[in-house]
Amino acid sequence: MTASREDADVETSSDAYARRFAGPVGDYFLKVQAEATLELLRPWPGASVVEVGGGHGQVTGPLVESGYDVTVFGSDPSCERRVREWTETGRARFATGDLLHASWPDRSFDVALSYRLLPHLHRWDALVAELTRLARVAVVVDYPTGRSVNAISRWLFGLKKGVEGDTRPFTVFADADVERAFAGRGFVPTGRQAQFLFPMALHRAAGSAGLTRALEGAGAALGLRRAFGSPVILRVERRG
Repeated sequence: MTASREDADVETSSDAYARRFAGPVGDYFLKVQAEATLELLRPWPGASVVEVGGGHGQVTGPLVESGYDVTVFGSDPSCERRVREWTETGRARFATGDLLHASWPDRSFDVALSYRLLPHLHRWDALVAELTRLARVAVVVDYPTGRSVNAISRWLFGLKKGVEGDTRPFTVFADADVERAFAGRGFVPTGRQAQFLFPMALHRAAGSAGLTRALEGAGAALGLRRAFGSPVILRVERRG
């Protein structure tokens, strides 16, 4: 990566990264993410959505099947590989360029969405600026929150790497810092979904979708997932 170009999405668009979400446990992760995403986008049926860094394709299918007008934006042509089943049939579009300086005019899309990207950028505040520039009404992002077990992520990194193999260091955010960055661009929080109470690496290590569903179901029933879950999916809307 050069000093002027962010390309963290190249790795998340790879087959190796997709293997982290293989099998029944991975299916559960993606189902939770898709359901949370569609719930947060419910106010805008059929909206135009740009997935910045969305070459992983994790929510492209659910968005397309739900009637959204989807454009996937990647930093490199290789980032199209995992979304070709939608782009080659014309059900979605793919564009490539500088993730922090897209060529589209201001407010070109109803919603700007970005998953698996914010915690891996050197200039995450610049991504916030670009997402808010592109979005007409709302931005949706995910990030690991410090209000969770991620608060001790530096000590658990070795365990996570042992399970996943190719784990990268990532930024853990204070919720207030993310919300403040969006507020500075005229966007206010209007929706929040915490995905998992227990670390995803722990669920992967256990390898039991049944156990994962039971643990997460209990956490949700007790209100613990809402309070301490991570990653968080945050929806912010343009003031006025």
